Amino acid sequence: MKKSLFILFFGILISSCSSSKGRTQKKKYFNENNVKISKSKFRKIRATNRLLDIPGDSAHHRKLTLREKRGKITNRPILELLLENEINREIDSTKPIVIIFYPGKDPCNSSGSASKEQRKYWFDVLEDGIYQLVKTKPIYIYREKEGLEKYHGVLTWHKDPNKTIERLFFEHHYPCSSFVVISKDGDYISFFGEFGKKYLWGAIDYITK
Repeated sequence: MKKSLFILFFGILISSCSSSKGRTQKKKYFNENNVKISKSKFRKIRATNRLLDIPGDSAHHRKLTLREKRGKITNRPILELLLENEINREIDSTKPIVIIFYPGKDPCNSSGSASKEQRKYWFDVLEDGIYQLVKTKPIYIYREKEGLEKYHGVLTWHKDPNKTIERLFFEHHYPCSSFVVISKDGDYISFFGEFGKKYLWGAIDYITK
């Protein structure tokens, strides 16, 4: 009897220690190369806004990631077809594809006090700049619809077909929204997280040269 009670008590003690350890586990911080760094260095780098921070390999990890990626896809005709079926209009294969990607509601894209008129003006200017550069319009794609209510009457968002855009260009949930510009040959530039109009215009200008 005493032996059984001892084993039970010991089991509860071990379980309690393990739970306590899980609750008090400190966060770990990693740079863009997945090398562990101090919290202070992590914050210093993040403050420059050159890199974003995203969840790491566990709930206690935060990781820095580059804000821009360049690459090439070999299946642009297939991508065009998927997008055309979703947006119900033809895509000009001789022009770049410009996609603005909404990952779902997060603290970044659900904050702010801009009115509907202010949002419309911002996107009108953005689209006007894009049209002047390449005579095309951006395609607005979302992963999760929650939070898009504030764009009602301003923009038309479309569901990511078969999660294709997410798989090809946006590996993680980057805060606010992101964009990707894909040339007629399949070369692309993607930019992660909140962006200014000039960043997008600059990417278009660079990839069409």
